[in-house]
Amino acid sequence: MQLHASQVVEAAFNDHRAALVRHLCSVTRDADVAEDLAQDAFLRLAAEVEAGRPPDDSGAWLHRVGTNLAMSRGRHLQVVDRRAGALPRPAEPASPECVVVEGELTAAVGAVLAGLSRPERRALALTANGYGGIEIAASLGRTPGATRTLLCRARAKIRDRMVVTGFAGI
Repeated sequence: MQLHASQVVEAAFNDHRAALVRHLCSVTRDADVAEDLAQDAFLRLAAEVEAGRPPDDSGAWLHRVGTNLAMSRGRHLQVVDRRAGALPRPAEPASPECVVVEGELTAAVGAVLAGLSRPERRALALTANGYGGIEIAASLGRTPGATRTLLCRARAKIRDRMVVTGFAGI
């Protein structure tokens, strides 16, 4: 009589779960991690049985797969530890005063930019996005010299208007 896939996995679970968890606990030194790895090994066993590839010795297969999972987890944790220093750290939360000042600055810059002509805003936006003078000139339909003059005057307007709004030196 041939067993159904779920019966094969259930039988393997009943026969090998305790020994597998003990083995993985000795490998990982963490009972919760051992339980998780054992569960993952049984899920993989179920997938193999469903695919028609049941192992000859499910206990040995589960121990090998569980050990491989534990080793992969260990390597992953080593990489995480090695790379943790390269991750950006969140800065101190901004003080309420900083949040208010940044909001006022954003509003002031928005008002100043709204007062510029459309070509000036477009030229400044393209500059801020890294485009060069020749590309900006082509986009605006102007000569490179006229574009440089336009940008220079737009920046001067921004500086002057920011001083008027109380944000000197920005």
